[in-house]
Amino acid sequence: MHRILLIDDDEQLGPPLTTYFQRFELDLSHAFRPSTGLSRLRTGQFDAAILDVMLPEMDGFELCRTIRKESDIPIIMLTARGDVMDRVVGLELGADDYLPKPFEPRELVARIQTVLRRRPGGAGGQGARAPHASQTEPGVLVFDGLTIDATRRSVSRQGEELDLTGTEFELLHLLAQEPGRVHSRDDILNQLRGHEAELYTRAVDIVVSRLRKKLEPLDCIKTLRNAGYSLALRRLHE
Repeated sequence: MHRILLIDDDEQLGPPLTTYFQRFELDLSHAFRPSTGLSRLRTGQFDAAILDVMLPEMDGFELCRTIRKESDIPIIMLTARGDVMDRVVGLELGADDYLPKPFEPRELVARIQTVLRRRPGGAGGQGARAPHASQTEPGVLVFDGLTIDATRRSVSRQGEELDLTGTEFELLHLLAQEPGRVHSRDDILNQLRGHEAELYTRAVDIVVSRLRKKLEPLDCIKTLRNAGYSLALRRLHE
């Protein structure tokens, strides 16, 4: 059973969500304060985290930033309805998804299930990575300066292993499967989310921006104005 940590100071939110999550074989725990949540996440026993933006001690953005320094665990942010800037900032800091409040529990479960599918085995919240694979193994995409192992969900840039969130990995892997092909923002959203969703296309731009920074000095994700994105690298070992 997947273990999820909710960090939200609303004491009334946890009990009904915990009961509802059990219907989908999800074990939800509730921490009311960021300090408590961080301590529990550091045990490595959780598979995903849900963060509210409005929290005591530190807001959800600072909490997300702190978690991202230590872990690539999937993060879903709960934001105020209609506050687009909250969603943008959360994604820029490394959140995998967001959900405006108030929300339907079934939609939150769907978002959790989506981010969990992006992780190998779904356990080990700290995102421990297996040793790098041989270039000849199945599922390994090798480019000039970049190696992507779909089985281990690892990425190596010029020999150095990168720490990518689940969303970042999925986006890079999507582009890498057909280098040179232009993927529109809508296509990328539908591929990554697995279903039609009301999500601003700005979210794709934010994830691409995060990826580009992590892939530097490689300049491999190209933007085609009013069209979308493509991977511009030479494929090796066809």
